[in-house]
Amino acid sequence: MNQQEVLAAINADAIKTDLPRFDIGDTLNVHQRIVEGDKERIQVYSGVLISRKGGGMNEMITVRRIVDNIGVERTWPLNSPLIAKIEVVRRGDARRSKLYYLRDRVGKSRRLRDRRRGMKHVEGQPTVQR
Repeated sequence: MNQQEVLAAINADAIKTDLPRFDIGDTLNVHQRIVEGDKERIQVYSGVLISRKGGGMNEMITVRRIVDNIGVERTWPLNSPLIAKIEVVRRGDARRSKLYYLRDRVGKSRRLRDRRRGMKHVEGQPTVQR
């Protein structure tokens, strides 16, 4: 075994396999573990996935949401133990791999078209029912 195969075997144990399929433009609920002293709680961060970069163990996601008309972005390693669960709330139709242009948008132009109305429809991929 060469060095890359050894590293791939070590990283394969730490990669999460229970994540749903989600793409750029989807609205996600990211359940994050927060440790305060000796207590632990789950806090839900809901927003639009604007970036996904890296691969394997090093994959990162960036989720953007609007709070009091100010954009807030959080970036997490996808395989972090701080992420308890990821839920897909809504599937958005995006033609780009990075949605950084949403930072400059205000009002209705900030919204993304729903994938069911758009070109692609993902069958069998459940979303969160409210």
